[in-house]
Amino acid sequence: MRKAHRKAAIQPFSRPSSAINVTPMVDVVLVLLIIFMVVTPLLDKDIEIAIPKTEKVEDAADVPDTQLLVRLFGNGDLTLNDRKITLEEYVATLKKQMDARTDEAKVIFVQADDDASYGQMVRAIDLAKGAGVLVIGMSTESQ
Repeated sequence: MRKAHRKAAIQPFSRPSSAINVTPMVDVVLVLLIIFMVVTPLLDKDIEIAIPKTEKVEDAADVPDTQLLVRLFGNGDLTLNDRKITLEEYVATLKKQMDARTDEAKVIFVQADDDASYGQMVRAIDLAKGAGVLVIGMSTESQ
């Protein structure tokens, strides 16, 4: 005759607890708190852009003679009010123009061709800032 196998039951030392273990939840909440504390200061890095309020296009006759338009071409050429100049002439001309103007009038517009180098545009803007330009506007050409 075969012996019946009896399953051994393990008796716990204490009775089961119905209390929720909150330690893992506290760990997750603290990690999220640290992440938000690190990320929150980075959210305030804004670049202020002045967007035109209207879409009125000015006629060429409405543009004042004192307005400065810097144009960058894909081949590396640079013009200031449709006059081709070198970088040295560019800085000297801008400095001379800006010294004679009030702070509100120290404005230039930059227009770059689609195939112009981004580095060339940044360099032209940096040199303009160094020459005393306070406001730089980006000009686009209607296609």
